[in-house]
Amino acid sequence: MKPPAGGRRISPAGRFRTEIEQAEADGVSREDMTLELTLGDVSQLKRDPSIAVTDISFSDGVMRYLGVRIQEGGIPESKLTRP
Repeated sequence: MKPPAGGRRISPAGRFRTEIEQAEADGVSREDMTLELTLGDVSQLKRDPSIAVTDISFSDGVMRYLGVRIQEGGIPESKLTRP
């Protein structure tokens, strides 16, 4: 993903909120989606003060953002995967 004009980068929270909502509008269940995030994006997501406490969760060793499971690291660029 290229940064927007002006050099300002969209936060992972903002970028993936939009992508998750679009996938859901396309009929994909949040349970069927996976956020594959770089370690840097995971770190940013965990520290983002604009994220509501209810939007991010940690349960049974799984981190979720907006109900979508997060898979951390091992990729060069973050992406939302969906069936």
